Amino acid sequence: MRIDVLSLFPDMFTPLKQSILGKAIDKGALDFHVTDFRDYTENKHNNVDDYPFGGGAGMLLMAQPIFDAMAAVEKKAGDKGHVVLLDPAGRKFDHHVAEELAQKEHLTFIAGHYEGYDERIRELVDDEISLGDYVLTGGELGAMVIIDATARFLPDVLGNNVSADEDSFQDDLLEFPQYTRPAEFRGRKVPDVLMSGNHAKIAEWRLKESLRRTWQRRPDLLEKRQLTNKERDLLDDVKRDTVTYLSEVVVKHE
Repeated sequence: MRIDVLSLFPDMFTPLKQSILGKAIDKGALDFHVTDFRDYTENKHNNVDDYPFGGGAGMLLMAQPIFDAMAAVEKKAGDKGHVVLLDPAGRKFDHHVAEELAQKEHLTFIAGHYEGYDERIRELVDDEISLGDYVLTGGELGAMVIIDATARFLPDVLGNNVSADEDSFQDDLLEFPQYTRPAEFRGRKVPDVLMSGNHAKIAEWRLKESLRRTWQRRPDLLEKRQLTNKERDLLDDVKRDTVTYLSEVVVKHE
């Protein structure tokens, strides 16, 4: 996959060239480029923003530098890619959007600053995405989050290609608890089932614990998921476990 970013602050993307994504870039699994669209201004002061017509607070990014920077990306890459505008008004980013973006061969992000964009910039855009219901000082951090989450679904980016399939939010479930050595740490033991070698029992335990964690922390995710009969039975067990636990706590403190 090729990823381009249009930004006023290219140095902000240096962390993406570290760790897992850095290794993916080094071995060619990810082709990453940042373009400073200030380099494409046509005014002598290299301004990229101006006051909005009609008045109002703040400054808007002008259309010309973005259009010309996009043309330069298209010339170098052979196409402009699937263009994503980071905007609070866009669709909310989540695990499933990351999977969707990972299917694209070329992504181009426009990371803006200031109060907003000249509306004509949207003519270049295929997708508008927001990280959530809050506003950042610029689109760079949002672009980095989306790039990192999306790249994890690309072949050969993670050391273990199964890892992304077992993460939280896959199939609208949070990830189950995990443990490593030692088997006992300061009196806290790893669940026996995980050391039993019984893969069927381990899989069932993990599914049940995923359902438990999702029900306790993000019940809204379960509303979107069509549960199988087995999952319903396990979730009923989880609810019964909780009622029993709470009853024991009440009796203990009476």
